[in-house]
Amino acid sequence: MNFFDKLISSIERNQSLLYVNLDPDPEVYPPNFENEQGLGLVDDGKLVEEWYRWLKAIVEQTANLVCAYKLTLNTYLGLGLSGWHLLQQILDHIPSTIPVILDAKHADLNSASLFARMIFTEWGVDACTVSPYTGQDLVTPFLVYPNKAVFVLCATANPSANLLQEYPNPAHPLYLELVRATQTWGTPEQVGLEVGVMADMLARIRRQAPERLILVQGNSAEENDLTEQDDLIQILAAGLGADGAGLLLPLPPRLLQRGTVTEAVRSLRDAINDERLRVMQGSPSCDLWLPDVCFLENEPHRDLILQLYDIGCIMFGDHVQSSGEVLPYYIDLRRIISMPQIFHQIVGAYAEILQNLNFDRIAGIPYGSLPTATGLSLRLGRPMVFPRKEVKTYGAKRAIEGHFQSGELVVVVDDILITGNSVMKGAATLQAAGLRVEDIVVFIDHGRQVMERLTENGYRGHAVLSLDEISQTLYQANHISSQQFKLFQQHI
Repeated sequence: MNFFDKLISSIERNQSLLYVNLDPDPEVYPPNFENEQGLGLVDDGKLVEEWYRWLKAIVEQTANLVCAYKLTLNTYLGLGLSGWHLLQQILDHIPSTIPVILDAKHADLNSASLFARMIFTEWGVDACTVSPYTGQDLVTPFLVYPNKAVFVLCATANPSANLLQEYPNPAHPLYLELVRATQTWGTPEQVGLEVGVMADMLARIRRQAPERLILVQGNSAEENDLTEQDDLIQILAAGLGADGAGLLLPLPPRLLQRGTVTEAVRSLRDAINDERLRVMQGSPSCDLWLPDVCFLENEPHRDLILQLYDIGCIMFGDHVQSSGEVLPYYIDLRRIISMPQIFHQIVGAYAEILQNLNFDRIAGIPYGSLPTATGLSLRLGRPMVFPRKEVKTYGAKRAIEGHFQSGELVVVVDDILITGNSVMKGAATLQAAGLRVEDIVVFIDHGRQVMERLTENGYRGHAVLSLDEISQTLYQANHISSQQFKLFQQHI
C-alpha cells in the first residue's frame, strides 16, 4: 500500500487529521523526569531507556486517535549512538497500519539516493521531508520508490524566515513560486507540502495547490494554538481541501505531558472534526481573516476537477464509448460512489443548478446517474423516478420506476453528454408515460454542439462542467501534457 492510500485509510479508520511528533525532545520531557536531567545526560543509558518507555506509551495511547506519526531525525541523532538505536526501537513499535513521516529536511543532493534507500528500504518509513533549494534533482531519488512520498518544506512560521519567504514582496512571495514549481515535481500522491502554522500563509498555499497534501509543522508556541477554538477554525478554514481533508495537523506537545494523554487527544480530535464539518458545510463559527494581498483568480470547480483526475476518473488510451465511438480518452464517473466526500461535492454542484429550475420530480438515467439522482432527491427533498433501460418481462413490467402523476414536470439528470442519445431516449420514455421534461442537467458537457441538439429537440440543457474547462484546468495545473491537451481539444 502506498503512503497516500495508507494515510487515507488511517484518517478514515481513526477519524482524525492529527499526527504526533514522537521525539525525545528535552522541552517536552516525560512527567517523571527531573528538570535537572536535561541535556546533560544524553549519553546516559537510563535516560534513553526512559525516553523509549515514554514514547512507546504515547504510541499505545494514541494509535487509535491519530492518522500518522512524525519523527525528527536530528533530535534522535543528537543523542548519539543511543539515539540511533532509540529511533529504530520506536519505528519498530509503531503499528504498520499508521504511516510514519521522517522529518529529515534532507538537503544534500550528493547523498539523496543513499539516504532515500536507507530510510525507505531499511527503516521502512513512509514519507520524508526535504529542503527544496537544490530543486527537483533532490526530490527525484525519493520518487524512485513508488509507494513512498516526500513533503517539500515551502514556508515556516519562524518570524526571521519572512525576509526570504516574502521576497521580493508579500504580494508575490518566493514561497508561492516554490509551491508552483513543486507541482511539476510529482503527483499529489508523491509530493506534499510542509507549512508553518500560519492561517494567512496557509490559505494562499491552499489556493495555489488545491490538490496537495499539506503537513502543518508542529509548533509549541501559543500563537495559532490548535487547542484554542478561534485558531483552530482559522487553520481549518485556510488549509482544508474542498473534500474536507488534505491537511495533517500536529498534536500540541503540551498535551503529551498530561497524565490523561488519551482523553486530551480524543478531545482535540473531536473538536477538529466538529469544526471540520462546519467548514465543509460553508458555515464556520467565525470568519477567516486573510491579508489584503493579490490572490490568484478563483475558479469555482478547479478543486473538483483536480480531484477527479487524482482518483483516476480521467484516463487516456483508446476507449469505446456507449455510442460506439472510439475516443483517445475516457471519463469514468462510476468510481465516485465509493468516495463519499467527492460524491458529496458533485451532488452539491448539481444542486446549485437544480435549485434554480422548476420541477416536481428528479429522474436519473440508468445506470450511471442513479446514485446522483438519489443524492439530489435526498439533498433537495424532491421525489425521484427513473426510466428503465428495458422493461422487465416479469413482475409489474414497468417502464418507469417510482410513483408519479401524469402531467408532472420532471428534471432529468445524467453524467456525461457526448451525443445526447441516451438522455433524450430516457426523456422520451418519461414523456410517453405522460410526464413533462423541459430541463436536462449533466455533470460534463462534451461539447460538439450537443447542447444545441437538445435545444432543437425541445429541451434546455445545463452542465456543471465542460470538457474544455476540464482540459484547460488540468493543463494549467501541469497534470496533462500538451499532447494530451490537444487530444481533448480535437474532440470537443
